[in-house]
Amino acid sequence: MMNKLLKHILLSTAAILATVTFTTSAADASVHKAATSTIHRRTALTYRYAKKMLKENKTGLSGKTSAIFSRKLYPDTGAASGYSDFLLGLRGNHYKFTSHEKNLLRKNLVVKSSTPAASLANAVMAVQAMGMNATNFKLYHHKKGTNLVSRLYRTSISKQTASSQAETLIAVSMSSRFKRPSGAKFSKASLSARLVKSQLKNNGWTYNNAQGAKDADVTSMVLTGLYRGKSNTSTVESSIQKGQKFLYRLAQGNGAFGYTYAGKTTPNANSTAEAIIALSNNSATKKYVNTTAMRTGQKATPLYAMLRYVNNSGSIKKATSQLYGVGQVNLAVAAYKAALKNRSVYAIQ
Repeated sequence: MMNKLLKHILLSTAAILATVTFTTSAADASVHKAATSTIHRRTALTYRYAKKMLKENKTGLSGKTSAIFSRKLYPDTGAASGYSDFLLGLRGNHYKFTSHEKNLLRKNLVVKSSTPAASLANAVMAVQAMGMNATNFKLYHHKKGTNLVSRLYRTSISKQTASSQAETLIAVSMSSRFKRPSGAKFSKASLSARLVKSQLKNNGWTYNNAQGAKDADVTSMVLTGLYRGKSNTSTVESSIQKGQKFLYRLAQGNGAFGYTYAGKTTPNANSTAEAIIALSNNSATKKYVNTTAMRTGQKATPLYAMLRYVNNSGSIKKATSQLYGVGQVNLAVAAYKAALKNRSVYAIQ
């Protein structure tokens, strides 16, 4: 049976989403939208699956899995790839982390002098997601707190990928209490400018900066980073507008987004979730999540498409990792829910 708290959360979410789930606009009538009942049911399934994963500290509940948090398995980070999105997804759906779960992160999180910016960014996001303070985080058996945000600011980002730079920008923009320290290697403005400079000729972004490639995931991540960085220069604003139009063109007819390789696009839940997160973090584009078509020929919304990947067990179809699959689907739902209240899922004071 679903517990009372989960029922309250999901009913509240469904009520909010219902305000935009249906529309009487003739222009939008042909676009399939995620119905309130579908949102309610499938969000419940994947949210419950995520809670079990955290309780068991497993990257999945069937098949070949490993621990989410483990210094032994992940000596450089202490956690499996995708853990910060997973925790943010739980937080965004109002999960209350226990002391035991917080200590699981504290005991295993690895922070070294050589830790790259992307890993530090994930640590900042994870710590904030769990309700702890990233500017004064006490690693296990450490009496003095560590300012993970200052460490991130003082870490070089010049050799990081566009996606890693975007993660960094999102992380340092999470709280107004995050201050840029002396000796910082970048500012939010300079990092935004760096991302603009790496924009490709087709107006998107890719993992390896390959011209001509179409990468919905990285484009979405960079757009989210630029939104959160809030650099209001005309150059950044122009870059965002061009990036948005590029992303719209990548939407499949069924509303999903995918990874393109050798000219073939494979739609999937993760790419669709990344796009939903990006669309949700801008007030002008949140309508495209579940109300309005982005382009001609689009028959369904991204939210409708993404929720179709949720299995009856709560796991995600064809996900290479349930930590990423379940985590990002939950995060995308939470991002949209926050957007409907004119907030960001990444804004955690």
